[in-house]
Amino acid sequence: MTLCTRLTNARILTMDPERPLAHDLGIWRGRIVGLDEAVTSLPAREVIDLQGATVLPGFIDSHVHLAWTGLKASSPSIAGLERVEDVLAVVADAASRTRAPGAWVHIGGYDQRVLGRHLTAADLDPVSHGRRVFVMHDSGHACVVNSAVLDLLSADVPHDNGVLVESAMSAVRRLRLPYSQRELADAIEYAAHACLAEGITACAEAGIGGGLLGHSPVELGAYQLLRDQGRLPLRVQLMPGADTLRPLGAHENDGIPRALDLGLRTGFGDDWLSIGALKIYTDGGMMARTAALTAPYEGMTHTGQLQDDPEHLTSLIVDGHLAGWQLAVHAIGDRAADLALDALERAQTLRPRTDARHRIEHAGLIRPDQLPRFARLGLGAVIQPNFLRYFGDDYAMIMGPERATWMYRGRAFLDHGVTLVGSSDRPVTDGSPLRAIQFMVERASLSGQLIGPDEAITVDEALHAYTLAGAYASRWDDSAGSLTPGKRADFVVLGDDPHRVEPSGIGDIEVVATFVDGREATESGKL
Repeated sequence: MTLCTRLTNARILTMDPERPLAHDLGIWRGRIVGLDEAVTSLPAREVIDLQGATVLPGFIDSHVHLAWTGLKASSPSIAGLERVEDVLAVVADAASRTRAPGAWVHIGGYDQRVLGRHLTAADLDPVSHGRRVFVMHDSGHACVVNSAVLDLLSADVPHDNGVLVESAMSAVRRLRLPYSQRELADAIEYAAHACLAEGITACAEAGIGGGLLGHSPVELGAYQLLRDQGRLPLRVQLMPGADTLRPLGAHENDGIPRALDLGLRTGFGDDWLSIGALKIYTDGGMMARTAALTAPYEGMTHTGQLQDDPEHLTSLIVDGHLAGWQLAVHAIGDRAADLALDALERAQTLRPRTDARHRIEHAGLIRPDQLPRFARLGLGAVIQPNFLRYFGDDYAMIMGPERATWMYRGRAFLDHGVTLVGSSDRPVTDGSPLRAIQFMVERASLSGQLIGPDEAITVDEALHAYTLAGAYASRWDDSAGSLTPGKRADFVVLGDDPHRVEPSGIGDIEVVATFVDGREATESGKL
């Protein structure tokens, strides 16, 4: 047998507990065929001497927004601007560059915390030049629009001087949609290359076709377009939004209340592009102060909000389960987590599924009494460590001392036997797995403040969250997550071993190269 490629002289951290360390790895037709003595004597078309570099399985980001990432990168941004007048200057410039009167102007990078207050329609109107202005909040859970947009909305859509949150924001987005498949494909390709540059070889796109962040009712076609054109550079699993389900005339014995057309569900597709979990939003986010809590935000009177009537959300969860879907339930606040846990328990009672692998996306604030329920229901917790790395000081302030220790947990989930899964929610914040792993070990925000230090985990446990646990959460565990013979040859070459550097240096380790199907795939995408 002649190998396609053999890696040699490497420190290969396989993440396979049966054989955790190797120095040689053989690849044939995109698969790993052996380690060390099983391949060292075999001829190979290409031998790569890594000169002692560290190799890990390709990182899996289990919750991203590729299209939004690419679209945001190509939009004017107000990120970091601290004065309203500077923000409005950017809006004015963007509006003046948009030729057609009545056209849409999209602005990214909005965060009211930086400005000290929300923008308003009255702020935007004088600089809009007759265009429809849409300013997207960095959380994805709010926006600000001008009067030209408000005039298009029905009177029952709530807003606060042009600020719209959650489902009200969705009403605005529906006015603008859909984006074209070609436009989405370019944005997705750009974001995919950004992932590759950080060592990510596979990801789960957390919501297409509907929900808060769907971009077109035929959004899946943009991914197929990339695949057809040979432009999809990493593996992608797609989560349809729950509102894409509709009643269908299935046989009564199927027990399917509503579904996608033709009964498509989790698992359809191949190694490169597949349908994953059904995405269901139950609440908002901490950044926008809309995550649903059981007690008010610190120093405030409100407790956030659910996305819809609790019974409606419960029925979505139950119906999705009955239709055979894996579920990815967005629940950031503890009140939203209560709703999700109750609904999932009801669903499993109606139709037990032992390997459903339902997931709670974010699990941002989980009380101690909720942890055993996660374990009993077999749920995965898909967290975003970089939220606390970058926003931890703010989140700790609005949660207060006791609740701050419950945010984006690590140790408590593992101690209760809950699968802990790493992700980024890109582009909400930094997508780097290495920087996220650093936070999981240190639990330190950028300012140095420790956020729930008792939730710190080991380097091995953090790496597991971005490899084997990510593969399990996306039902790829038979083909990804470890460098085991028979699995896909997806791996990342690092400039150092995360175990051998100080925890504070993990995020700065160089990503030397990323390989997908045994081939290097780190060239930059363009917009």
